[in-house]
Amino acid sequence: MAIENTNIRSYDDEEKEELLLLHSAELLENISQSKEKYRKIIQAGITQWVKDFQSGHIKVNTVEDLKKLIELDIQLQKDEEI
Repeated sequence: MAIENTNIRSYDDEEKEELLLLHSAELLENISQSKEKYRKIIQAGITQWVKDFQSGHIKVNTVEDLKKLIELDIQLQKDEEI
């Protein structure tokens, strides 16, 4: 009966730092892609809101929805600048 080798290779500090940087870069890229998708959704919502407003389906007392969409869009743009 043979004993199976279960040793796991350890990483030195430089390799750990490299892996951490790679992981952080991947996370930032994923977040950036998600924000880009959210902005497209928000912009489509704003466009639809304006069309509905122009056609008379939305009255002035429901501007709060547009305000929320614009605030979300601005917040996502601010996050991109950081």
